Amino acid sequence: MSLPVVSCRQLRFSRGKTEVLHGIDFSVPKGGIVGLLGKNGAGKSTTIGVLMGYLAPDSGECTVLGHPSTALSEDVRERIGLLHEGFIQYNFMTIEEIERFYAPFYKKWDSSVFWDLVNRMNIPKNRRITRLSCGQRSQITLGLILAQQAELLILDDFSLGLDVGYRRLFLEFLRSYVNKTNATVLLTSHVVGELDEFLDQVIVIKEGRVLCDETRADFTAKYHQYILPVKGGALHLEADGRDIINIEHDPDRASLYSAQPIEVVRSWLMTHHVDARAIDSLYESPMNFEDTFVGITGRY
Repeated sequence: MSLPVVSCRQLRFSRGKTEVLHGIDFSVPKGGIVGLLGKNGAGKSTTIGVLMGYLAPDSGECTVLGHPSTALSEDVRERIGLLHEGFIQYNFMTIEEIERFYAPFYKKWDSSVFWDLVNRMNIPKNRRITRLSCGQRSQITLGLILAQQAELLILDDFSLGLDVGYRRLFLEFLRSYVNKTNATVLLTSHVVGELDEFLDQVIVIKEGRVLCDETRADFTAKYHQYILPVKGGALHLEADGRDIINIEHDPDRASLYSAQPIEVVRSWLMTHHVDARAIDSLYESPMNFEDTFVGITGRY
């Protein structure tokens, strides 16, 4: 079995006296699209900062393409395509100039990939980046990333500034690129619902800890939403993070999210002195990909 493209073991990182990553563990195999998902402040961008060597961990181990993240050579970095906010620093250039500027830095640069993506916007090549909309600038950035022909693409909030059409277009380009080159993609996004059909692996971070790391199929099959129809917010239950991952309270019901079968949840409710008639009314409600993500990470 080949070594993972990305590996984090007991990774800890602090900002000042506040620990942000609490022993992160996950690995990313070669090939496929992996979603590093979580709510704002969960630790996604911090994790990527450590992966790229921009941040030094307090402890633990992190390797990228078989090399320690704290000592990535220039040759290794050339094999990584990184997208983050503010990626294009030379906004005074035209589209044509920006492509010519970046191309010499990458031995595998493929101009046809860049222009295939950019030409779909039907804007002149001599238009300056500063005159483009936020979505158009993001599209130029995505073209620059894909043209690098990198082995590993790390895309931090790739959907920033893109409308739904551009987001779908990029995901389709990304899937085609992975299928053609066997590259690996690690991405974050706040538009979780659109990722269902594109992800091969799902890693969810919650409050600086890995909540789950599994295939997309296992992710959607593993977790359940159980509805307890109790009116008036009469229950004062709190999730234990083990049998019950999260509980959302609404005026006429409580939604319990768990990886356990319904019998275990019923037993849990009994130990928390919930009325037997209410427990008898417990039922499972189906969830889609986005429902599952929101359910286990919480609405707020």
